[in-house]
Amino acid sequence: MQTDVLIVGGGLSGLALADRLTSQGKAFLLVEAQDRFGGRILTNELSGGKFDLGPAWFWPGQPRMAALAQRFDIPVFDQFSTGDLIYQDQSGAVQRGRGYASMEGSLRLAGGMGGLIDALERTLEPSKILTNTLLRSVGYSVGEITAQLDQNGTPLSVQAQQIVLAVPPRVIAETVSFEPALEAAQVQALKTVPTWMAGQAKIIAVYDDPHWRNAGLSGDAMSHRGPMVEIHDASPMTGGPYALFGFVGVPADARIAHKEEILHLAQAQLMAMFGAEMAKPNHLILQDWATVPQIARPQDHQPVRQHPIYGLSAGLQALSAHGLHFGSTETAPEFGGFLEGALKAAERVCQRINALTATSA
Repeated sequence: MQTDVLIVGGGLSGLALADRLTSQGKAFLLVEAQDRFGGRILTNELSGGKFDLGPAWFWPGQPRMAALAQRFDIPVFDQFSTGDLIYQDQSGAVQRGRGYASMEGSLRLAGGMGGLIDALERTLEPSKILTNTLLRSVGYSVGEITAQLDQNGTPLSVQAQQIVLAVPPRVIAETVSFEPALEAAQVQALKTVPTWMAGQAKIIAVYDDPHWRNAGLSGDAMSHRGPMVEIHDASPMTGGPYALFGFVGVPADARIAHKEEILHLAQAQLMAMFGAEMAKPNHLILQDWATVPQIARPQDHQPVRQHPIYGLSAGLQALSAHGLHFGSTETAPEFGGFLEGALKAAERVCQRINALTATSA
């Protein structure tokens, strides 16, 4: 199989790049290792409502996200922030009125972030996208890429002029071989980039009624007891069903070994913090990103305590001269790790591809 550009990774960055190449009339093939597109974006329908199990927010001052929502006519709304914040100390004691919603001013999309993924996928020709397709190896030289893929157990070879690896750098370092081999410094540069939110887990609890709102609470809560350490309202833009979500503070390895126990403790925590009405959610789901090998590697099981300084090292940038590009959100020098960073990365890679194409023409 031959194409001009091979895009590996069907998350927001890879889909946005494919969308840009489509508008320019360029030939490409987009392959995704999972059985769905979206990467860390995952929106599930529960009791008739749509809820984000991955990223749920973007913010003012992030123009690419705003423009994409406007283009696809997806309504934007403010994170619910009306009411008091709840605080739980290490002993389990609960206090009300310790502050107001910590994520006030954050923006969400009606129908969840998955709406962007669905809209971008619809812009692409089905013949140009593949799921359940793993990249095994890359042979590269100027103007010539040979990629060996595994499509549901069947080998597939693709020749391209350029390849874009729109997947987390650590995944590349641990799962893809290169010929010629990357320099040791380049491999180390890939391995040292933390995959944003890859070691995190979220719990979603869905209810018919917004019990916390009825009690004058915003749904925001902080806990030093857990298992959820930070909780927010996750309800749709209008109507029900209603939901809270929480970031799980239990280390990844312990979560994996004790998933059911953590869910039981989370249900008890919701009752302790928000009242007995929270006893029977319609759904109580734990989405553990640390268990998804196409996103998280063992190094990502250690929590990132602060937002990393992202961008692409000079050694990795130099590989673009050989047609080898890196395009996940972690490669964006601005908004790295965020959804806006994924769009910025796609924009940057597209500009570089166009520059190289013009030079070789």
